[in-house]
Amino acid sequence: MAESSRITARNRVRADARRNRERVLVAARAVFAEHGIDAPMATVARRAGVGVATLYRHFPTRDALVRDAFVQQMDTCARALTEALATPDPWQGFQQLIETVCALQREERGFPAAFLAAFPESTSEHAQARQRAERDFTTLVRRVQASGALRADFHPSDLAVVLLAHCALVTALPEDGAASRRLVAYLLQSFRTDPANRPLPPPTALTLRSLPIATDHPQRRRPSRA
Repeated sequence: MAESSRITARNRVRADARRNRERVLVAARAVFAEHGIDAPMATVARRAGVGVATLYRHFPTRDALVRDAFVQQMDTCARALTEALATPDPWQGFQQLIETVCALQREERGFPAAFLAAFPESTSEHAQARQRAERDFTTLVRRVQASGALRADFHPSDLAVVLLAHCALVTALPEDGAASRRLVAYLLQSFRTDPANRPLPPPTALTLRSLPIATDHPQRRRPSRA
């Protein structure tokens, strides 16, 4: 009987811990959307209704909290890139990838900064993951250009420009899904090969790791002018 009571108590503790962890993750997504991923951990704990010690017991670092809060979105991005490379029609794969990432930006306002901070280069594993994603996207761009569907002067760094432009729109108009989808459609149309298109200016020096929304809330930082 005593052993049964101990097992029941342990199960109750584990269930409570799972609930606390889920509350923290829900609160983190809300706080990061409002204040950016540099928001105080204490703010997340208050929103979740748990103590700071409880938060740190589940997530010992901010990076761990950010990654776990948006793990499903990160997995969706990684899967979208893999599927884009496997799609027989290169343009369709490219289009679906852009639409998927922008939809995630729209649905989770804290996601843009989390996306950029997901693979900090503090370990070789994270650096390799980032490099693999950048390499795969470059491969996709070259494949779509070879098919004749994507303008020849599209540069992989243009993805950073797309994300920054779309992030600004969804930050200013968080409830206007129509505006988001319309902007994405305009951008995709501008990327298509068209003899009437004039050549673009030289590509930006931006990369995914250097976007000005990497840590702070987009409204608090502005990109530097060239």
